[in-house]
Amino acid sequence: MNVKKIGCLISVSIGLLFVSIAPRAEEPVKIGFLVKQPEEPWFQDEWKFAEIAAQQKGFTLVKIAAPSGEKVMSAIDNLAAQKAQGFVICTPDVKLGPGIVAKAKADGLKMMTVDDRLVDGSGKPIASVPYMGISAAAIGKQVGESIADEVKRRGWDLKDVGAIDVSYDQLPTSHERTAAAADALVAAGMPRANVINSPMNHPDTENGFNAANIALTKNPQFKHWVAFGLNDESVLGAVRAAEGRGIKADNMVAVGIGGSDSALNEFKKPERTGFFGTVIISPKRHGEETSELVYEWIKTGKEPPLLTLTTGMLATRDDVNEVREKMGLAAK
Repeated sequence: MNVKKIGCLISVSIGLLFVSIAPRAEEPVKIGFLVKQPEEPWFQDEWKFAEIAAQQKGFTLVKIAAPSGEKVMSAIDNLAAQKAQGFVICTPDVKLGPGIVAKAKADGLKMMTVDDRLVDGSGKPIASVPYMGISAAAIGKQVGESIADEVKRRGWDLKDVGAIDVSYDQLPTSHERTAAAADALVAAGMPRANVINSPMNHPDTENGFNAANIALTKNPQFKHWVAFGLNDESVLGAVRAAEGRGIKADNMVAVGIGGSDSALNEFKKPERTGFFGTVIISPKRHGEETSELVYEWIKTGKEPPLLTLTTGMLATRDDVNEVREKMGLAAK
């Protein structure tokens, strides 16, 4: 075969190669976003910001409610059937980690976790899966220091103040937050014995109320109280329990986490309550940035950072709108 014919064959082969891979290169990107509690404003905001990323980058976003392990597994299979290439997930149970990783691998999907980090069979974080979460320890410390600052501003002696730790230790994030808040109060001068562990069955207002009520009943010696917990709702439960015993704004400093609608509505009440503030955490990065990172991973092969931790800002009744604006959230 002469050189001219060989050259033609090579050209045709290269042309066929480009034809075969061109459709793949232009294949539309589809990304799932699975959340454990779709009714919660936090997750609705994450979806909202993920949709903004989808519009800007030009990919399809599939929003999926996955409140149980069974629904998580079926959702991953469903995404694969839809020819999605990846997903972001906040799992309903971090112990599902090995199963979720295996399912994603079997279905050929890239995955990134958000908010709650997956753990392996021994309870250790699965470090090989990219994760964006809130710095639980840093935010907990911020809550404790904010409470201590307000207590001192009011002229109370921390030794005479009872602290309700509305705990939910089965979730590692919750334990980290409340432990850091308690440590910050102790560092500011509160006796460790004044911190009363008040475990909840579920992190909501009703269970926060029940847990705090027990603490208040068993510790009538304290006139002044502070409260902290995993989120705004559990802390508001403690505030309601205190109010039921005649302990109101003048004798309570409670600081939540999240900047939820529950907290914002509390600030709008005509009279101040014992709910002093909330550390607002922005869902913008958690929804928009995670989606963009997975998109870039699919398009360019650039894997997201394995660990990204975000922080928050304290907001009170007096400055909540300004803080929300700083964090890219609209005033409410």
